[in-house]
Amino acid sequence: MSASPDKPEKSWQARIGEATDATAQKFVESISYDRRIYKQDIAGSIAHATMLAKVGLITDAERDAIIEGLKSIEHDIESGNFVFDESLEDIHMVVEDALIKRIGEPGKKLHTGRSRNDQVILDLHIWIISTVYAEIIPRLKDLERSFYGLADRSKDVVMPSFTHLQRAQPISAGAEAWAWNCLFANDHDRILSLTEMHGENPLGSGAIAGTSLPLDRGFAAKLMEIGTPTASSIESTASRDIACDFVYALAMIAQHLSRWAEQWIIYMTTEFGFIKIADRYTTSSSMMPQKRNPDMLELIRGRCGNVYGDLFALMTILKGLPIGYNRDLQEDKRIVFRAYDTVSDCLTMAAAIVNSVSYDKDRIEPTLDRGFLDATSLAEYLVTKGIPFRTAHHIVGTLVSHCEKTSKHALAHLSVDEINAVIKTHAATVSVDKEVYEALGAKNVVKRYRSAGAAGGKPFEEQLIAWKKRLGI
Repeated sequence: MSASPDKPEKSWQARIGEATDATAQKFVESISYDRRIYKQDIAGSIAHATMLAKVGLITDAERDAIIEGLKSIEHDIESGNFVFDESLEDIHMVVEDALIKRIGEPGKKLHTGRSRNDQVILDLHIWIISTVYAEIIPRLKDLERSFYGLADRSKDVVMPSFTHLQRAQPISAGAEAWAWNCLFANDHDRILSLTEMHGENPLGSGAIAGTSLPLDRGFAAKLMEIGTPTASSIESTASRDIACDFVYALAMIAQHLSRWAEQWIIYMTTEFGFIKIADRYTTSSSMMPQKRNPDMLELIRGRCGNVYGDLFALMTILKGLPIGYNRDLQEDKRIVFRAYDTVSDCLTMAAAIVNSVSYDKDRIEPTLDRGFLDATSLAEYLVTKGIPFRTAHHIVGTLVSHCEKTSKHALAHLSVDEINAVIKTHAATVSVDKEVYEALGAKNVVKRYRSAGAAGGKPFEEQLIAWKKRLGI
């Protein structure tokens, strides 16, 4: 059955005895979202046409006509002068149909030795890798720079750290910013590893089994600067590993953003009051006029769940598919694009928020003597006096209990005699003098840190210098 004269014919229409039902046509189309990979589709087609001419399957003149036609289509798309016909289903058939209308017979030769099955995974592959370099990495870098700025301007602010959401040890506020940076640096390395893990080129795999035509897949791959040809035409058209790894990497970024957002939501509460965020990144209440709500942080936290859902959706689609292309795979792009859009927006918002934040030193420091933040420091001081750490731990635990029973809220409120009295019950030959107070007090403790990666003192200062150098600031 021939196509209606006012509608273009699908590339596979000859086999099907009647025109696609309008409802079915709308159901199967992907052009509404896969138009996003038009540039990658055209780049792959130019490489394919160049290879076809090299092996003699088309002439040089036909190659030149195809390339010129494809570039004109790309120009029209970018200038907004191109109509995407939903009846042609996807970006591949839309571009091919437009090419044939523009250059005639040579356009019909472009699909020689190629299937939409290898075409779509190539396009997605190129899009993911280019997006990693052009979009995700720069946004992660922007966020790292924002955290560096926060760390640098907060390095002299001392604050409590938390385990189990209970006060733990004193730290430089800048060191906490450094910790978040380390997580996002891991994300940077993780997503960049996609380029090494997925360095093979699927172009030329065909529908599933390859082709009897003398394609030079290595030449085409070299033209595109994407690795070497995939080892299995079956695997390369069936696999969406690169999509899974990409969305997983995005999910990890989303997780780190969510954890950071949660921490700062807590820090913004009246109960904590540790940070101040610019008003432009908060909202108020339609009923309660006093409210200043961290809505942007809450949305970053909430959208992490959407990205997790995208990862789970993609994995679930794949789990039941036999080895070969199935139309289920069309849904991969919808998921990949959605996950990317979410994380990209969150990264941009996060960098803006971090740039606006300051730690509220006046709120934080008056409470530093609460929670016995220097307890570990005192135990370590006793270790330097020859007391085994487990014994020192027990001594300090006893001293903390004594403070609580005598209404003292800081170890520095104990006299030397009180400290020595407890030490004597565990280590009779050891005593301390007034030097012990140098190990007490949050500010003193932060200055005493010596181990690599520590959250204060010289180790943190060195990390800050190295971090600045890495970011090229």
